[in-house]
Amino acid sequence: MASAKATMGQGEQDHFVLKSGHAMPAVGLGTWRAGSDTAHSVRTAITEAGYRHVDTAAEYGVEKEVGKGLKAAMEAGIDRKDLFVTSKIWCTNLAPERVRPALENTLKDLQLDYIDLYHIHWPFRLKDGAHMPPEAGEVLEFDMEGVWKEMENLVKDGLVKDIGVCNYTVTKLNRLLRSAKIPPAVCQMEMHPGWKNDKIFEACKKHGIHITAYSPLGSSEKNLAHDPVVEKVANKLNKTPGQVLIKWALQRGTSVIPKSSKDERIKENIQVFGWEIPEEDFKVLCSIKDEVSGATLILASHFKCSEMK
Repeated sequence: MASAKATMGQGEQDHFVLKSGHAMPAVGLGTWRAGSDTAHSVRTAITEAGYRHVDTAAEYGVEKEVGKGLKAAMEAGIDRKDLFVTSKIWCTNLAPERVRPALENTLKDLQLDYIDLYHIHWPFRLKDGAHMPPEAGEVLEFDMEGVWKEMENLVKDGLVKDIGVCNYTVTKLNRLLRSAKIPPAVCQMEMHPGWKNDKIFEACKKHGIHITAYSPLGSSEKNLAHDPVVEKVANKLNKTPGQVLIKWALQRGTSVIPKSSKDERIKENIQVFGWEIPEEDFKVLCSIKDEVSGATLILASHFKCSEMK
């Protein structure tokens, strides 16, 4: 795990520079389960709260609404080049011949000519109509190398600026790195003080892969916004628990994508610059006991050992 000292000083960065040289805003708006107000939330985040990074995915079912919000923000005077838009290819499309059509659908829904970052959403392929978590017989053979080659072609063709992965194990990341001509620029994982995900965190650091933390306030199994340790630090710093958890992620050296559909919370969540968590409090947050995350349970509970490798 990164020490407080190693990460202090990074907390004031409002962006991170990826291996490609592209700048990624440190705080983004997450849109998972964003609901019917997604377009409003995206526009508000960009034009009123100052966000320049929006994270979405085909599987979220909100890309058309995200597109409406992006269009409204650009019509209000925000330049496309100043925005960083991330999306993800879903598991049913993880076959080489499906990669480009999947991205084209995403671009159409987002009303964009390119996106800044395109992730593999999960490191396994599913049958059309599969459940999530998948049931027996719904997992298909995943040609990771073939899919990644097509992802690389999207970069070469200017449809995507960077490519990355989500929810990867260290083993699968190492397998990908052995064949990738363009290594993943970003790895997006569930990370918070209650699930620090140290193994993949260290593996990504070793290979110069930037990390984006999702579910920074904890998972459905453990909402850290009500954790007494977090509340104590928040009260001491006169910040909200959410701001403290987002700041913890930034000081650890990761970008972070909190989600909310409430205007006030969206604005609060980006007020994480100009102050820092003192080293002793950072260490206290790091001492919160790890509990297995929902993402890990999906990976571990629904696949044989051979499929997890």
